[in-house]
Amino acid sequence: MQQVRSLFLSDIHLGTRACQADHLLEFLRDYQAEQTYLIGDIVDFWAMHRSICWLPSHNTVVQKLLRRARHGERIVFIPGNHDEVLRDYVGNAFGGVEVLPEAIHETADGKRLLLIHGDIFDQVTRHHRWVAVLGDVAYNQLVRLNLWLSWVRRKLGCSGYWSLAGYAKRRIKTALNFIFDFEDSAIHHARERGLDGVVCGHIHWATIKEIGGLLYVNCGDWVDSCTAIVEHFDGRLELVVWGAGRPLALPAAVEDDAPQAIPSPAAEAAGIAMKASR
Repeated sequence: MQQVRSLFLSDIHLGTRACQADHLLEFLRDYQAEQTYLIGDIVDFWAMHRSICWLPSHNTVVQKLLRRARHGERIVFIPGNHDEVLRDYVGNAFGGVEVLPEAIHETADGKRLLLIHGDIFDQVTRHHRWVAVLGDVAYNQLVRLNLWLSWVRRKLGCSGYWSLAGYAKRRIKTALNFIFDFEDSAIHHARERGLDGVVCGHIHWATIKEIGGLLYVNCGDWVDSCTAIVEHFDGRLELVVWGAGRPLALPAAVEDDAPQAIPSPAAEAAGIAMKASR
């Protein structure tokens, strides 16, 4: 087990068939932290209103996080748009898990980073919710189709992970423009608050890079790309890709013109949230 200072996770989407909870459990078994930040869309209530797929592995994820909190690890949960019902509980703690609207994290080397899910930077989610819901349904279909394609590729002996959702994002110019507008909005928000950068999720596009002298970090997701951000004890941030149960770590040192990006397309806390959503 690797000891790190902090873990940053987002967009796990528990309660959906596409959630790769088994891979997340492998990752959590391999990484022990002083603090873990859950940066939104941990439980997908949007999808669960349509149909619920809550597997034993989803329960295990929740129980593992609660167990870590009981054993002294700081667990902070920042709700996103898919689990926005939990925003009614900000300022409370459940099973030792703090629920906050956002957080300021200071790295070991002194950088002050805003931790926020990021849906406030998404004009579609904020002002055209029906479009966001429709896009969410389409994205989930792409991810489910990708599961079949991955099975076929394995049977054919094709090596490496290939993401259909990630391919669509790379090929569709408007999607890329949206991503870069999102990044610029996040950095602008952090700069206005006098911070050194932002750590967010929401768009399922994992990366660590500098934009205009500030640090932009996106955790990615555990639906398609299986990515997380870890902070080492010297303050260095690292993007970890957990592909097929095998970690591939990407260094955080990047340049503006060559960003590292991985394109991709709690049971106590969950129980409270389910009651609140009724």
